[in-house]
Amino acid sequence: MQIGDIVSNYDVKQEVTDKYSLRGRVFHKLREDILSGKYEEYEELKEVAIGEEMGVSRTPVREAFRQLELEGLIQIIPNKGAYVTGITEKDVKDIYMIRSLLEGLCARWATKHITKEQLEEMEENVYLAKFHAQKGHLDQLAELDNRFHDILYEACDSKILEHQLKDFHQYVLRVRKKTLSSASRGPKSNEEHEQILDAIKAGDESLAEKLANEHMINAYRNMVKNGLHEAYQK
Repeated sequence: MQIGDIVSNYDVKQEVTDKYSLRGRVFHKLREDILSGKYEEYEELKEVAIGEEMGVSRTPVREAFRQLELEGLIQIIPNKGAYVTGITEKDVKDIYMIRSLLEGLCARWATKHITKEQLEEMEENVYLAKFHAQKGHLDQLAELDNRFHDILYEACDSKILEHQLKDFHQYVLRVRKKTLSSASRGPKSNEEHEQILDAIKAGDESLAEKLANEHMINAYRNMVKNGLHEAYQK
């Protein structure tokens, strides 16, 4: 059975958090702060202080805490409080190994479903990344790298897969920003993007899947080489 068949057969729940509700706004802000490293591992999150900071009552904060616990980002200890667990080095490795399979599936499906407009934007993305690589504009390279993957996720024509991959993308943002800004990985990453693009344009689903899978493996290896461990030191 192909991984695509496995994913298609799952009854995956839709995201329940409404980002425009009070709970949703608190949840997304806290998740962003945890993943960006604003809160240290094991640090206590205080309902009253967070409520005052965000201008909300304790109820939406408490509800956001429960959602964060479901995602494994905090631990709620009865009669004590809520404590940050965050994302560990092992979590990053697990995410990238899973993501490598899902990115491959995404590229396979994108080869079938990508629109003309999405293909044109992907081509422009690769072209602009080459320009900024030559100029040494590493911040712009990182932004374009993010957008390339967003286009790929949107092109796969699966809201479920797109949501899962965007979540994984967000989870490793802290260490990803650190290692993508290296002078060598940014241009190399864009070269791999161009190879994926060429496979999609050629209609070669298997090659697109293989290249996207290898792209994630290479990204993880680069993280290990260029500071993954240091990013998780206090």
